[in-house]
Amino acid sequence: IMERARVAASRVFEVLDAKSDVEEHPNAVPLVVKEGRVKFDDVWFSYDGKTWVLQGLSLEIAPGEIVAITGSPGSGKSTLAMLLIRLADPKKGRILIDGQDIRYVTLESLRRQVTVVHQDVYLFPDTIRNNIAYARPDASTNEVIWAAKLAHIHNFIVSLPKGYNTEIGERGVTLSGGQRQRLALARALLADPKIVVLDDTTSEVDAETERAIYEALTKHLKGKTLIVITQRPSTMAIADRVIVLENGKVKKEIRGAAKRGVVS
Repeated sequence: IMERARVAASRVFEVLDAKSDVEEHPNAVPLVVKEGRVKFDDVWFSYDGKTWVLQGLSLEIAPGEIVAITGSPGSGKSTLAMLLIRLADPKKGRILIDGQDIRYVTLESLRRQVTVVHQDVYLFPDTIRNNIAYARPDASTNEVIWAAKLAHIHNFIVSLPKGYNTEIGERGVTLSGGQRQRLALARALLADPKIVVLDDTTSEVDAETERAIYEALTKHLKGKTLIVITQRPSTMAIADRVIVLENGKVKKEIRGAAKRGVVS
């Protein structure tokens, strides 16, 4: 089991490397995250070298803050998540974590301490347990169950004849979209990163379950930095601050009770 989990972990980094066109700096040092402050400093980015997806975007997220990022399709929301784990680098500007420019830290340390859970998740043709525990193959069964409960997927798992030992198909094709998303969330929570980015992670989860998940997350992740990319007003309601993007820039920021109607 341990060996299979190690192989699974290596596959994830192979996928990340294949999708990434960045190179690690020859003198890169490990990222040290003590607080979890994230800063986008005058960031410009283009996929094709012609059209700017981000245009001088500046944004700072305080340690332990829950921030929701929203905006119309193409406004640059998911691009922020991609840049934060260096699947690409800004064309201009820089991204700092606790004052450290992420271009000069090791990719392994960055991606271990910053986790992005996407809408379209990657699962392995392996057991449910190993899929949850891939980043922590030494995790105990109780720890795996704890993460699954937090992601509200435990009850479904134990309803299966083989429970956590159930084998799932390539990319989790035997599961529904919402079940795959919750498994990926459990995996991220078990890894215990300092900074968590949820990129439409619960888009296929029903509203009641989503509410329960975020209530649990806000308690468990207290003190950690949580960035939620979403279009759902109900999800934005959990945030300390909502940031609305438009044309690759921050259009407005809303705090507290004023979050209602933010996307109108």
